[in-house]
Amino acid sequence: MSIGVRELTVLREFKPFGLIAESMDGDPQELAPDKYDYFLFKPEVVRERNVPLAPDLDFSDPSPASDLGDHELFVRGNRLIWSTGSRVYKRYTSPNTVTMACWCHMDAIPDALLCVLQVDTLSLYNASGEVVSIPLPYAVASIWPLPFGLLLQKSDRSRTIHSSSSLANERDLSRSNKDYGLSHHASFQQTSFEAVCKDNVAMMGSHLILKHPLEEPQATYLEERGKLSVLKDFEEKTIWTSDAVPLMASYHKGKLQHSIWHIDAAAHPDSLNGSSLSNLNEVSTSQFSFRRIWQGKCSQSAASEVFLATDIDGMPIICFLFSEQRILLAVRLQIDEANDDVLIDIKPHMSWSIPAIAAAPVVVTRPRVQVGQLPFADIVVLDSENCLLLYSGRECLCRYIMPDGPGKGSYGEQSPGVADLCYDFKIVRIGDAVEGRINIICNNGKMFRCTLRRTPSSCLVNDCITAMAEGLHLSLYCHFASILWGDNDSTILSNSNSYVDSEWESFSNEILKICTRYGSAPPKQSSGLPYTAWDFLISSKFHCQYLKQSSASCISVVHVPDSVGSEYTAAYIQDEPSQEVSFYARFLRETLDALHALYENLKLNILRNQDIGRLASLLCNIAASLGEKSYVDYYCRDFPSILVEVHSFPSASAPQTPPCLFRWLESCLLCGCDMANLNDIPPLICRDKSLVVSLARKIVSFYSLLLGAERRGRKLSTGVYCEVANGSVRTVEELTVLAMVGERFGRQYLDLLPVGLSLPLRHALDKCRESPPTDWPASAYVLVGREDLAMAKLGSLKSQDDVNLTSISVPYMLHLQPVTSPSSVSDITRSDSLNPEDSDSLYRSVEDGMEHIFNSSTQLRYGRDLRFNEVRRLLCSARPVAIHMSVNPSASNQDLQQHQLWNLAQRTTALPFGRGAFTLGTTYTLLTEALVVPKLVLAGRLPAQQNATVNLDPNIRSISELRSWPEFHNGVAAGLRLAPFQGKMSRTWIQYNKPEEPNCTHAGLLLALGLHGHLRVLTITDVYRYLSQEHDFTTVGVLLGMAASHRGTMHPAISKMLHLHIASRLPSSFLDLELPTILQSAALMGIGLLYEGSSHPLTMKMLLGEIGRRSGGDNVLEREGYSVAAGSALGLVALGRGKDAIGFMDTFVDRLFQYISGKGVYNEKLSNSSQLTDDQNRNVGQMMDGTQLNIDVTAPGAIIAIALIFLKTESEVMAARLQIPTTHFELQYVRPDFIMLRTIARNLILWSRIQPSRDWIESQLPEIVKDGIFEVGDGGINGDEYDAEALVQAYVNVVTGACIALGLKYAGTKNGDAQELLHSYAVYFLNEIKHIPVASPAAVPKGLLQYVDRGTLELCLHLIVLSLSLVMAGSGHLQTFRLLRYLRGRSSADGHMNYGIQMGVSLSMGFLFLGGGMQTFSTGNSAVAALLITLYPRLPTGPNDNRCHLQAFRHLYIIAAESRWVQTADVDTGLPVYCPLEVTIRETEYYAETSYCEVTPCILPERSVLKSVQVCGPRYWPQSIELVPEEKPWWRSGDKSDPFNGGLLYIKRKVGSCSYADDPVGCQSLLSRAMHKVSDTSCISCPTTRISGKENSSYSFKVEQLVNTFSADPSLIAFAQLCCDSSWNSRYDANFQEFCSQVLFECVSKDQPALLQVYLSLYTIVESMWEQVKSGHFVFHDSLFLSSLKLALAYNDALLTGKLSCANGGIIQSTFIESLRKRIEGIMSCSKDLKGNFFNYLFTEKLSTIHSDKEKMDAALLSWYLLWYNIPPPHIVKSAMEKIKRKAPMRVSAVPLLQLLLPTTHFKGIAEITDIIMYNSCVFGLQRGVM
Repeated sequence: MSIGVRELTVLREFKPFGLIAESMDGDPQELAPDKYDYFLFKPEVVRERNVPLAPDLDFSDPSPASDLGDHELFVRGNRLIWSTGSRVYKRYTSPNTVTMACWCHMDAIPDALLCVLQVDTLSLYNASGEVVSIPLPYAVASIWPLPFGLLLQKSDRSRTIHSSSSLANERDLSRSNKDYGLSHHASFQQTSFEAVCKDNVAMMGSHLILKHPLEEPQATYLEERGKLSVLKDFEEKTIWTSDAVPLMASYHKGKLQHSIWHIDAAAHPDSLNGSSLSNLNEVSTSQFSFRRIWQGKCSQSAASEVFLATDIDGMPIICFLFSEQRILLAVRLQIDEANDDVLIDIKPHMSWSIPAIAAAPVVVTRPRVQVGQLPFADIVVLDSENCLLLYSGRECLCRYIMPDGPGKGSYGEQSPGVADLCYDFKIVRIGDAVEGRINIICNNGKMFRCTLRRTPSSCLVNDCITAMAEGLHLSLYCHFASILWGDNDSTILSNSNSYVDSEWESFSNEILKICTRYGSAPPKQSSGLPYTAWDFLISSKFHCQYLKQSSASCISVVHVPDSVGSEYTAAYIQDEPSQEVSFYARFLRETLDALHALYENLKLNILRNQDIGRLASLLCNIAASLGEKSYVDYYCRDFPSILVEVHSFPSASAPQTPPCLFRWLESCLLCGCDMANLNDIPPLICRDKSLVVSLARKIVSFYSLLLGAERRGRKLSTGVYCEVANGSVRTVEELTVLAMVGERFGRQYLDLLPVGLSLPLRHALDKCRESPPTDWPASAYVLVGREDLAMAKLGSLKSQDDVNLTSISVPYMLHLQPVTSPSSVSDITRSDSLNPEDSDSLYRSVEDGMEHIFNSSTQLRYGRDLRFNEVRRLLCSARPVAIHMSVNPSASNQDLQQHQLWNLAQRTTALPFGRGAFTLGTTYTLLTEALVVPKLVLAGRLPAQQNATVNLDPNIRSISELRSWPEFHNGVAAGLRLAPFQGKMSRTWIQYNKPEEPNCTHAGLLLALGLHGHLRVLTITDVYRYLSQEHDFTTVGVLLGMAASHRGTMHPAISKMLHLHIASRLPSSFLDLELPTILQSAALMGIGLLYEGSSHPLTMKMLLGEIGRRSGGDNVLEREGYSVAAGSALGLVALGRGKDAIGFMDTFVDRLFQYISGKGVYNEKLSNSSQLTDDQNRNVGQMMDGTQLNIDVTAPGAIIAIALIFLKTESEVMAARLQIPTTHFELQYVRPDFIMLRTIARNLILWSRIQPSRDWIESQLPEIVKDGIFEVGDGGINGDEYDAEALVQAYVNVVTGACIALGLKYAGTKNGDAQELLHSYAVYFLNEIKHIPVASPAAVPKGLLQYVDRGTLELCLHLIVLSLSLVMAGSGHLQTFRLLRYLRGRSSADGHMNYGIQMGVSLSMGFLFLGGGMQTFSTGNSAVAALLITLYPRLPTGPNDNRCHLQAFRHLYIIAAESRWVQTADVDTGLPVYCPLEVTIRETEYYAETSYCEVTPCILPERSVLKSVQVCGPRYWPQSIELVPEEKPWWRSGDKSDPFNGGLLYIKRKVGSCSYADDPVGCQSLLSRAMHKVSDTSCISCPTTRISGKENSSYSFKVEQLVNTFSADPSLIAFAQLCCDSSWNSRYDANFQEFCSQVLFECVSKDQPALLQVYLSLYTIVESMWEQVKSGHFVFHDSLFLSSLKLALAYNDALLTGKLSCANGGIIQSTFIESLRKRIEGIMSCSKDLKGNFFNYLFTEKLSTIHSDKEKMDAALLSWYLLWYNIPPPHIVKSAMEKIKRKAPMRVSAVPLLQLLLPTTHFKGIAEITDIIMYNSCVFGLQRGVM
């Protein structure tokens, strides 16, 4: 039997693009090796695994056949070039020469990895170029990809690897269309495995599998007879693997045997331990076993090619090409899969062979058909006679030849180099097959890239072939494929200069030939479709002349004569005519069913109308051949221009009713899913994994779920399969939405559906928009139009790692991009010019460390006043300060200048404290740039003398003390502004900022980075380098920074480092080591941070001893600070563990109270044990004077320790032991500042009793103080009996301590009562200092300054102000800020303004605007401890004062800071907006569950009390965030579980409402500015009235402005501009313009821009129907639109009957739909000839004889009538009429009987049929009477 001949389409002469890229780069070729290699692959190989290649809704687009689909990997030496088309995509350079390379996917990594094997290294590159290099401790000969990892074939020789093939033969891999991809969970950094594998089995085995780049290669096992043994046969050489299914082919040299192996990955119970990689927390291991499923001795050498293909019956085959024997052996495989595509087993079936010298897999005959996990792959074979043959399995379909002239490339232009072809060449080799493209190597040495299918391909033909491949029985389709590919007259795949329509003509001709063989098929009729522009061009004279010219220039095609002829029949069909007819009858019947299913599917896509018409013409001929009158009538109704001679039909014995998808959908809406006829669903749609009709399957499944179908796994009760996304559902609408997400059905596909069909689906989306469930995937929220919830789910639209939202969103919803440029900076500059202190523009460009603080969010929050600008001015230390002096200074004035400048310098040096808090975590740094630290300028300027600069005179005062610690704090402030959780800080960047010589600024930077946790990246070697500099400030920064970075971890290396800096803990051999006290204090605090909350016994004992020990430092005056550091550290170690810590806590407490009071029982056991340890150390000694402890030194630290150990424990016993003195003697015995500490400690222990009331503060006063203080104020106290000063001192310290405790309790809460109380006490103390008599409560004493020094009152005032700033932290409270600004502006003459006081004011100001107003404080245990250490109530007297408290500890407030700030942003524009939030806090023992309103940007309550946050108000779509109150810190930035997305909450504004910034009151809403009031209705209503240019311009401006105000949707804005066009009235009538205005208002008010298309489509359809009837000109050449209109009416009826929920009505106005119904019925009744045509139709069984335009119009109107009223086919109507005639007398009405026989027909149709029956009866009676 001869086969058909086809021409190849030559794309171009092929040359590896890597060679071209090398020549373009100009690389020296003499240095590169001569040998190179390459392989081609399709782009799906490197796509993400979890992302589908494309939404599989519309399969109209054929697979790309151009060479643009080919990617190339070129390898020469150590260089790799990845190119796509004619563009270099990536370049890789390996350290050594590349031995082998392949693409591979690995577990937990969606992206494909490029695996590059070198002599001793395996490098893994991802698409972005990041690399993991794995040194190999053994020789690896080759690498092979698997579905779950990489197979390593070890070499049986030494370390030197000699590979016969340099590249993995990737072109032989048959890759599936599964999802591919990569977004690794951790960034790859260069790492290595240990030189020797931990698993000795891996060293023994011959085959290893690498499952993850950060794991070690695992050994493989051989499964034989149920037993596993290590696979260590080095002669079993791998020659092929599949990355789609776990298969491997190998060749054994010794046995001369080929084998096929199935690789099974069984989970191992153990997990990988001991991994030192931080990115690999816990990786499970698997045990890989190889099971031999086939073996054969076929050749003396290994097969030259191995690949996967598909047999003709769809069964996968593995093909072995044996070049010596010149055969291709195919082994059939039986692959068992579960329902969820999980591979179960693979078994060999049988084998066959064909002659071949070369072969390759190609995708040609079934381009989109899947066979399980694999694509359907054909085989192209080069036989021994150098003929190129196409096989489908073992059946040869056709032979390919090269054209005699140049072909045309994929772009229709001549491909260079092809013109040299001539007739005498031979094809000697083929290769590089990718889909349907191969390389042809000729005997003249040229290589050409050819495609087996030409381009462009007909979409309809591709769909038809796929539908027949899926719907026909295997033997039938195989026969059809042999005919299609064997017929030389078929131009579907023949020559290369045919046009697109010829493919369809060729395909339809083949079908008609079969119809001819089956019987006398009717002659082919014109489809009656409109004459297209393409048809005009093809038939033009120019085209004919062009063909002649092309022939003259030797551009022609060889037309091979048909060697088979039309009489060819299949080999397996016998010669008997009856059997052949039966075979073709079955073929045509199944073809009709398959193509009809495709026809119904294409009717759901409005863009395929032309294809539907062509397919209807073909189906009509097939149905006519089969005698299916109902089918013919069905297609003729849809396309009335199709004419088939009905009388020539052979009558079918059992005529069938064609399935009608629209009829089923309408029945579902009217009667419910259960009542609809399932026979209306084509069977192919119900088949699982049928791709060509997937759109119909999805629509059926959506309607089924929406209208009550039951789910049975993936299958529904209607018989279709449906994927449903994960998520909770409460209604059928929500279930439908999840199904749309599961099927990847996006909103853009709704616009492709017929408008009526889309209405129920739009209805479901609209019903779920208001309050969808909270556990939906992000794509579901986008689908329902809630992008704000999608952003909250994903964190940001830019972080789309696991879902492609673009495929779900709407194409016209291209929202405006965010514009967040800090435009307020210019306003800030202008406002600064108003201040005389900054009048000189010279200093405006100076960097002050706060330039970045202004952005759109701060402008939104503080843009209504200048407080933010004022804070920046007050905290700026980079500009000279203004000194206001006289114009002509004298000598005395110069001294006054120096004195005033010195006082201002004290204030300037304290400003970094506040600036660090103000800018906390507000900016990010580029890791390629150095950190800029603002200068600390101590100079002044004289505004009265033209801003002359004045410097401090070093001869008068020592300036050195103003440089060290202030510079340290300046460095801290610069480091604190970096965002704390911006990711892992680079160790290189820290080293890059390291100065050559140590300085205080960098030391402060180290502390700031440590407080942010960034010093974790430093190694111990780096720390040693810092410590070896012997710079005290750097050492302090490193000790505290490293401890803070490792807080609570008890890191042993850090612990050793800290202990080495405590003199008392050093061995006696360290005699010459002198450690300053500040270093020891820092080390003690570091130990407390490192062991925080651990209650480590040995550490606690050590710290307890350090409280009472003299420091070994050089400054004895700093021993109180040393004791405070030890006590604070002890409190941190046992933080809040006073009741449940270690068993000897009582002993610790007794010792601490001995430190406090000097009294109590001394525990001998503890003393002895401590003494034994102390004997080994130097400087042993307690802080004692004689036999008593020096409690002036030890008491502060011990009190702090007690307060932290028993924090929030409510221990009455501990509180009682810390009681405030109650007698005059005790008042004189206890230092006043200790009374303050005791008050703080008592209240921290009794945490729950702290109340923000004056009564509570007064309750803290002992009775003796409470009674005596007023006697002192009245002057009635006896000075000899009572110490008035002691009473007043006690009073002010108790009140201050209570205020500090109150501030700690309500830190960050913005509690109004606490704020008012603290503010009143601050004002009270301030008035007492200023001697201002003001009206105050009677309970407040007066005249305190007579008994207390001013310094004490100043200290108490500023401590209260600090407490006030804690409560209002981050709020920017205006009243508090005014108080702070006044305190800062006081000069030394107004009070005792030293460095400590200024530090307090600066810190308070920073706390009030903490983090630029975006952060606040927590009240957790760690936070309270850190704040207490920061606010330790002993402020320094000067910049170098560390006697009582190390200044570096003042920065520990960062530990307590939390970013609970929330900013709302419009999801459409990205801009920050105001929005009211309803915040609900949980019920506590003090108050019930409470809800209150906050306006964003705002700060939320702590996580321990926060219950829910809801977006409220009528202007934005509601959104609720439900939380479970937990005693946990706030979420960190980047935390995936953060429900607030790092403080950015996206919200969606309702169309019709303005933002709160534009309309604060709400008077500009759309309801108050209706559309009809904006437009000039009088001008619209009168068609004769012309709108003048000015009036029209005004109207245009108003409408467009209105839409722009209330909607950011581009489609609405564009439509508004169109409505407002000046040429509107010349193109459209006034009624349509008025309708568009009303529709625009409707869409804007309902926030439904998609309804614009719905309304306009419905309106224009009906108006076009009327236009066609009225004018007689064709507008519609089909009747498909009527089915869409009927679905729209059915949707409205479903709302009225309750089939669809309609709580708020439908998405489209019911009155509008009903008006359409009446309008259409009016159109139907306007034709005079309709009734006669209907009569003729029923009795002639055809629409009309189409010869004239009037007949065509009559046929169109009749088809509308038949479809609108559901008139059955004529033979069914006749059958019903006959039944009625036999059963009922003539005078009885036939209407009830017809309604029973024709239940779906409309009443008007029944009435018309009844009239015809009566007319026939009358005519028949008259005829009988005449006779």
